[in-house]
Amino acid sequence: MINIEIYTDGACSGNPGPGGWSFIMLEDGNIKLKKSGSEIETTNNKCEMLAAIKGFEELDKLEFFQDINVSIISDSAYMVNGFVEDWISGWLKNGWVSSAKKPVLNKELWEALIYFQKKYNASFIKIKRRSNEFAVQVDEMAKKPIT
Repeated sequence: MINIEIYTDGACSGNPGPGGWSFIMLEDGNIKLKKSGSEIETTNNKCEMLAAIKGFEELDKLEFFQDINVSIISDSAYMVNGFVEDWISGWLKNGWVSSAKKPVLNKELWEALIYFQKKYNASFIKIKRRSNEFAVQVDEMAKKPIT
């Protein structure tokens, strides 16, 4: 079994405003890939989610000849709680309407994350901002395009 950890982060200036996303992919503890990008007009939550989606998309391009265990590691309570607190089940049951009776924001991004989570049986792990060397790196990478 190969362990894949994808550290993700997003940043936004103005919220909405210009933003950046980044991820670092580790394979059995070793850096396999680092990537970042930017969006002209976005929100912090969108960038947080885009970071995970971009990480999954890169994972799709890699060939593994063994089973893999995938973890998305993020400081985004919004994204992680969608899975860990299972907000998604309620949204799906209620036709993508939130508990506040409003349409769920970022539906297309949630749908992409749901697809990848199911495909890889990925777990989502919440960490504190800048709590380890990889969290610091993705934080700095996500901010770089917007500074």
